[in-house]
Amino acid sequence: MVAADERAGLRDVVMAYVGLTKPRVIELLLLTTVPVMFFAARGVPSLGLVVATVIGGTLSAGSASVFNCVYDRDIDEQMRRTRRRALPRHIVTPVSALLFGTVLGVLSTVVLALWVNPLSAVLSVGANAFYVLVYTMLLKRRTTQNIVWGGIAGCFPALIGWTAVTDRLSWAPIVLFLVVFFWTPPHTWALALRYREDYANVDVPMLPVVKSARSVARQIVVYSWVMVATSLALWPIASTGWFYPAAAAVLGAVFLVQAHRMLARTKDTEDLSRIQPMHLFHSSNLYLSLLFVAVAIDPLIR
Repeated sequence: MVAADERAGLRDVVMAYVGLTKPRVIELLLLTTVPVMFFAARGVPSLGLVVATVIGGTLSAGSASVFNCVYDRDIDEQMRRTRRRALPRHIVTPVSALLFGTVLGVLSTVVLALWVNPLSAVLSVGANAFYVLVYTMLLKRRTTQNIVWGGIAGCFPALIGWTAVTDRLSWAPIVLFLVVFFWTPPHTWALALRYREDYANVDVPMLPVVKSARSVARQIVVYSWVMVATSLALWPIASTGWFYPAAAAVLGAVFLVQAHRMLARTKDTEDLSRIQPMHLFHSSNLYLSLLFVAVAIDPLIR
């Protein structure tokens, strides 16, 4: 029999490897993949295709996150938000993590190429490479625009969901790609405001580190307006039904109110307890989730 402490130790190691894949990030990426499959199919896509796309996408996103954790392990050790990750705690070695990430990446490519289509597999590899090579290794520690351009990697699931069904690209998934692109800065900058001291301590030039809260909030408002306008552009471009534009308009209005409220709270203060950036961060998650749910529902109720 396996002793209780040995079982606990094994469970800790397994959970450490799972944690390296950043499951919450994967959830959000899948939420921008599966609804687009419904939209592309103009109804309910094949269950087998959805399962294969979800498995391939999960493995790919997990692989990118593992590589990110390996490269950033030095700063993760010093940040409150990340110091409990597996590598800073030395539960997993960097070599083991690299091997794990490589296996996940290879498996994701095989799954997508064989059971979805080669185009989706290529897009997945491209997203993975962009996140690791461009965002993590090139932009993150060098420029305040790190998350603006590095966030492109997180936009690929909208394309992959579409190509999984149609095996081609078109303007509709590109619009959804852009929605995620313009959503990423407000979402990430709100979180970075909350942890700006952490980023400052490790010399990562996130925008809230080098700019005042007021300046960051202004940029969040600008990106939010562009995001909402882009979301509404899907209506004429993809000839959606009435449900999607109605939902996009309501959700966009609520998000803009939240963004403008945060801007108002930054007047004459840098006090995060008054600015409450995490309110916008959580609202941004809800906004994107419900918007893509609307993308999936729209073709079902025409």
